[in-house]
Amino acid sequence: MAVFYLIIAIVLFIGLVLIHEWGHFVAARRGGVEVEEYGIGFPPRVWGKKIKTKNSEFLFSVNLLPLGGFVKLKGENDADKRPGTFGAAPLSTKVKIMMAGVFMNLVTALVLFTALAWIGMPKLVDNQFTVASDTKLVSEVKDQDVVRIAEVVANGPADRAGIKPGDQLVSLAGQEIKQTDKIGAVAKENAGKTVEAVLKRGGETVNSTVSLNAQNDGKGYLEIVSESGSSGYEVRRSTWSAPVVAVGLTAQFTELTFKGIGHALKSLAVGNPSEAAEQVAGPVGIAVILDKVSEIGLNFMLMVIAIISLTLAIMNVLPIPALDGGRLFVTLLYRALKRPLSKEAEERIHGTGFVCLMLLFVVITIVDINRFIL
Repeated sequence: MAVFYLIIAIVLFIGLVLIHEWGHFVAARRGGVEVEEYGIGFPPRVWGKKIKTKNSEFLFSVNLLPLGGFVKLKGENDADKRPGTFGAAPLSTKVKIMMAGVFMNLVTALVLFTALAWIGMPKLVDNQFTVASDTKLVSEVKDQDVVRIAEVVANGPADRAGIKPGDQLVSLAGQEIKQTDKIGAVAKENAGKTVEAVLKRGGETVNSTVSLNAQNDGKGYLEIVSESGSSGYEVRRSTWSAPVVAVGLTAQFTELTFKGIGHALKSLAVGNPSEAAEQVAGPVGIAVILDKVSEIGLNFMLMVIAIISLTLAIMNVLPIPALDGGRLFVTLLYRALKRPLSKEAEERIHGTGFVCLMLLFVVITIVDINRFIL
């Protein structure tokens, strides 16, 4: 079931980007701007077909890199004044086109939050918004002391036994493990022996046979780094207040997102890019997060998808060059300065922004790999 939920999560994540681009597509066509291509995934192109409509046609394509999608408009530069181009459209139409993707992601988040409030909203943060008079606790797992594996020394006893970071160690040599210091005591008692370890990995119980070190050479008898934690969570349900809960949660998570962005910018300002990158997640981090929540259940997976949709809306409304908000900001800035925005200037601004985003993407990916995989 967890694998099924993970597949759904990945499809929904890609769908968030396609919904975003669909907003641009619809707004452009309604505004009289010709759409040249609507692509699923990113090039190179695998398949394409011309779709004819009443007044125009566009290329519908399927591309090799399954990371979302894109919409290519005719004459996307502000200086292009040919009929049917984005550049020739009125400013109000341009604003609608550029913000349509943000609108679609925001609506998607609100719809998902509303549905979750009806069927069961997971509590992910302290003081999570709800309407107390219309909230019922439908599921609760009280906090339990658990011990998880944080690191596994390469080629050590745990590594050879197939124990992985993230596993919960339930018992070792038949003794229940609820505190980290219990591991060392049990391992010392059984030094040099082959013992059974019971683990929880996702929603499954895993039995492993471990040959402990006979001597402690500084790495321990099991050669792991463990950490204490808890496994508590709760799910709450609302009825008439579900739309109110959705709006409240949207405001709450928007505030938390801006706080995270602020912390990341502060870290960059003091010369700590790795700490800044830890405030966000790239494709690797998102895949790991979706994998973990898919093991918990459908509600948690949909909750994360809703938060990602909201985050996409927030990031695309910010004045970041190469993103929707950045393109709108540059357009409005040049209009305010009463200066023409040339094709060369626009490409230079957004091209530079794109390169910076790609560099940040690389840093985030490296951080995610070190954090979740290595």
